[in-house]
Amino acid sequence: MTTMQHTLTFFGVSALAMMALLYLRPELAHEASQLLAQPVKPAPLVARAPVQAPALSALMTAPAPAVLVDNQPPILALDDKAIKANRKQQEFVTTWLSKRYRVAGDAADMLVSTAYSTAREIKLDPLLILAVMAIESGLNPFAESPVGAQGLMQVMSKIHHEKFQDMGGTRAALNPVANIRVGSLILKEYVKRGGSVEAGLKTYVGAAAFETDQGYGSRVMNEYQKLKLVASGKKVPTFTSPAAPKPVMVEKASQEQIAGL
Repeated sequence: MTTMQHTLTFFGVSALAMMALLYLRPELAHEASQLLAQPVKPAPLVARAPVQAPALSALMTAPAPAVLVDNQPPILALDDKAIKANRKQQEFVTTWLSKRYRVAGDAADMLVSTAYSTAREIKLDPLLILAVMAIESGLNPFAESPVGAQGLMQVMSKIHHEKFQDMGGTRAALNPVANIRVGSLILKEYVKRGGSVEAGLKTYVGAAAFETDQGYGSRVMNEYQKLKLVASGKKVPTFTSPAAPKPVMVEKASQEQIAGL
């Protein structure tokens, strides 16, 4: 109680002294009132630069391998006009593949552009490359099979690891650009070795030692023919309805067969 009494006495005396000071020096009271009346200014806002996502092509770049030069005739090579394929043709192909495989337009455009640029370098038809990509992975750059085939063209990176050395190693197998380049080189190598596109596709799918490729080559070539029509500006349905099953002809049993039952 004594401490509280002393404290209150101190504050009371201080208040009286302050009031006396303000009474004797009114200019101090005026300055104090102005200071209290001034609004508090908020801290200035620091403008933040807008965050922009990197371009799709920047996320999926890979060093381009050296252009192959040889004296052998090109395989499925197109003439200069066709292999460069004006932008309109690529737009046709991009739009059709985007709708058919439900791929974003920008992503489809990047894949088609990469296929065309790779085709120019290695002298291979870009539509064949795209047909293999479509059948192998459905244009899914992160697809992986149970046996380890990876990416758009389902490349066995463990077997073809040397082809990825200039692109960052086998980790680049899921990089769409690197996968398209390596897969296209493998495809051309197999076509040259087999002497035909059909033989090359059979080796590509790993069925070279077998009697049949289970229809893989036919599916790729069917997609390839559709892409050729699309590139020429023809209207091709993006959805192919399954063929109706053929009716099974059942022979009527004879009276003797029925009696034998």
